[in-house]
Amino acid sequence: MKFSGLTDREVEHSRQQYGSNAIPDSQPTTFWEAFKETFGDPMIRILLIIAGLMIVMWVLGYADIYEPAGTIVAVLIVAFVSAKTSVASDTKYRELKGSTKKDQCKVYRNGVITVFDVEDVVVGDKILLQSGDKIPADGVLLSGSLRVDNSALNGEAEECKKEAADGSTAFPEDITGDTFVDEHSLFRGAVVFDGEGVLDVRKVGLKTMMGKMAEEMQEDEPDSPLKVKLGKLANQISRFGYIGAVVIAVLYLVHFIILAGGASAFFAMGFEAVFTKIVEAVSLAVVIIVCAVPEGLPLMISLVLMQNTSKMLDHNVLVRKAEGIETAGSLNILFSDKTGTITKGSLEVVEFFTADGKTIPIDELSRHSKVKGYVDLAIGKNTQAMFDSRHQVIGGNATDQALMKFIGENTFRAFQEDKDCQVTAFQGFNSKNKFSQARVESFGKTFYKGAPERLLAKAEKYLDAEGTVCPLDHAALNAKIDELAAKAMRVLAFGYSGRELKENEIQDDVVLIGLVGIRDDVRSEAKEAIREVQEAGIQVVMITGDRLETAVAIAKDAGLLQNPEDKAISSAQLNKMSDEEVKRMIPHIRVIARALPTDKSRMVRLCQEMNLVVGMTGDGVNDSPALKRADVGFAMGSGTEAAKEAGKIVILDDNFKSIKDAIWYGRTIYHNILKFCRFQLVINMAAVIISAVAPFFGVEEPLKVTHLLFVNLVMDGLGAMMLGNEPALEKYLKEKPRRRDESIVSPQMMIQIGVMGVWLVVISFLYLKLPFFKQLFAVDGQYNVLAQQQHLTGYFVLFILSALFNGFNVRDDGFGIFKRLKENPDFLKVFFIIIAVQACIVNAKRVPFVVFDWIGSMFSCVPFSMKGWIVVVLLAMTMIPVDLLRKCIQNTKNR
Repeated sequence: MKFSGLTDREVEHSRQQYGSNAIPDSQPTTFWEAFKETFGDPMIRILLIIAGLMIVMWVLGYADIYEPAGTIVAVLIVAFVSAKTSVASDTKYRELKGSTKKDQCKVYRNGVITVFDVEDVVVGDKILLQSGDKIPADGVLLSGSLRVDNSALNGEAEECKKEAADGSTAFPEDITGDTFVDEHSLFRGAVVFDGEGVLDVRKVGLKTMMGKMAEEMQEDEPDSPLKVKLGKLANQISRFGYIGAVVIAVLYLVHFIILAGGASAFFAMGFEAVFTKIVEAVSLAVVIIVCAVPEGLPLMISLVLMQNTSKMLDHNVLVRKAEGIETAGSLNILFSDKTGTITKGSLEVVEFFTADGKTIPIDELSRHSKVKGYVDLAIGKNTQAMFDSRHQVIGGNATDQALMKFIGENTFRAFQEDKDCQVTAFQGFNSKNKFSQARVESFGKTFYKGAPERLLAKAEKYLDAEGTVCPLDHAALNAKIDELAAKAMRVLAFGYSGRELKENEIQDDVVLIGLVGIRDDVRSEAKEAIREVQEAGIQVVMITGDRLETAVAIAKDAGLLQNPEDKAISSAQLNKMSDEEVKRMIPHIRVIARALPTDKSRMVRLCQEMNLVVGMTGDGVNDSPALKRADVGFAMGSGTEAAKEAGKIVILDDNFKSIKDAIWYGRTIYHNILKFCRFQLVINMAAVIISAVAPFFGVEEPLKVTHLLFVNLVMDGLGAMMLGNEPALEKYLKEKPRRRDESIVSPQMMIQIGVMGVWLVVISFLYLKLPFFKQLFAVDGQYNVLAQQQHLTGYFVLFILSALFNGFNVRDDGFGIFKRLKENPDFLKVFFIIIAVQACIVNAKRVPFVVFDWIGSMFSCVPFSMKGWIVVVLLAMTMIPVDLLRKCIQNTKNR
């Protein structure tokens, strides 16, 4: 059949009527968009509200500008770091994507065949398809016959036969899992295994199946579990801060009224005096709110995510969206594609056995020279596959290619060079005969390759492992074949006859050389990775377009189906169930077979409704909507662009081990965030109580606004570096997963924060009120103004050092608080940097320069004696034994 194709004018008309074949790519992440997105974070909004309040107080003359300015700087740094991380991740992904060439296709246009970019194809085009070509649009096969690989669409690497239809054949409107394997329909993204034919294009661009999936991917993504938890924490902290501020402000006013001798005496002081006291109360309330909110937490999270995003590249994990790596650690359930993820994605010989049912390990086959020699001839001289100049197997079908890889390139090349070993007659495989045959005259034999039942019908003898011809036991062989069929293997038999090749027939003196089991086998590393992920408490579900029997066999080999309660169901069974029935069954599901893209998206939605954190792995276009909708999508590096566009994480080496590493690092990041929360919330809690209660004990502003600024910016920012790089521990993979709505602050964590916060308050008031500590700073035996300044400067040092020593406490839930410091060298570096910076601030007035004098004045600090430093350090160090005692008591109670 000859095709002239469309003319240029018809092409333009078709493009205007039906649209372009381009599927719009997502827009690159811009710095400004990512920067603005930061301000949607609930914690950032609280910080901005506080900054606004402080600015109002500053305008009225009742506050310094340092605190609001510092808070705004902190927010801007967070926005900058977050935006930079997002842009860097997106840039790496687009570099990976840009390294591949645009797909092209061969189109009949203006009476000739021309090569065009796939995006230039229009409805009505006639596309010449040949072996290895990727189908550029949806349509119907008009001429020829093809064997097609639909794995990019339905996830299965099986051959799908397509035959020519007449021009009146309609393209199906309702696409199901069976439509991909019908007789005539072809879909964009599928690849031609073998054959030649002409496609009549019926749908292009967003109207193709691939395009519809791309559109579905544009839906809004759910909030990450970390964002949900931080939102909950922000609400809790803000309620604590606001309620505490109001209560303390009211008590403060009551305190003034009592001191004045009652309400009438208080208001008799005059408007200006009363207004001043009210402003002081409000100022105290604002300070309490400032103390309550952990300004450094957003910065810490941004820094930790940025650091680990870069680190994960060394583990073949490209983090497209920074929150994806933490979300990976929160997974409750992971839906995994089968083909190319759990399995290798291509057929291969996985077992060789002789006709007595005895297996010969493939790596030991060369020791059995006669059997090996005949098998090589039965394959190498009886195939349409071959190795090309790039050492790749081409030609033939997927089975031929698997067999060619089995004998190896060296054997193939040796046959090519051996002029005495030539095929004198050949008959290729066809679906009717189910075998192929080749005559090699120099050996005086005709070699057969085909379905076991065809060769068994004519065979009564076989070669054993030593190459001896023996009588054939049909029952033993059939039992072995049934055993492999139960493992989803396709079995092929090889044999030879001493007689001439006879067209369409097998001679009746066949000797069976051996048989092979072929399948898309489970990756060896996937078994181990699945086991580790399951031990991490994560439910793994294989979701595949394959038939149920094959899926069950693969799942058993992969370690997914182990217990009687583990269930494998088909898409048809799933669709007969209501959402509530599926939810009840979800904890037991391990396999979903014959799955459609809609099944994957439905499962993600139902699991999220159950408050589970959902992961999805995949590489095909069919996986893309579910990858997008899941809390974290793991796209395979060798997969389609649509899948990589949809996933938050790209697994560059397609290795399940890398998925396990992503989960492990995600859990490590979360633990490091918890460590920082313990570290910072102790400071915040103590600062709130001290600032609120101190005025009632006659200590005005033990912590100045600039001190709080130092705590919130310097301590918190550097604290992120101290605790953000804590090492990944094996025990993190043994923990149970967390629920999506679980609070960041657990009861055990709350106890630690409460105990250490209270202890810091206790030592603060002991230091501030006991005469012993006051006398340490006495000048000429007198506690004068200078002594008071030194005393309060010492308190600033005590507060910071106490927080730093508590940093050791939060490193480990047990007693190993000094372990693994070498694995996190930043901890001690930052520890001593903060001490050095504070020493510089305290002693700034000793330096005879105006700028240093200004720094000392800004922080209200004056130098004090070495004796005072020693006492302050020793008092701060009590944070460690007190927490060790708490751990000892708490661990004893928990036994």
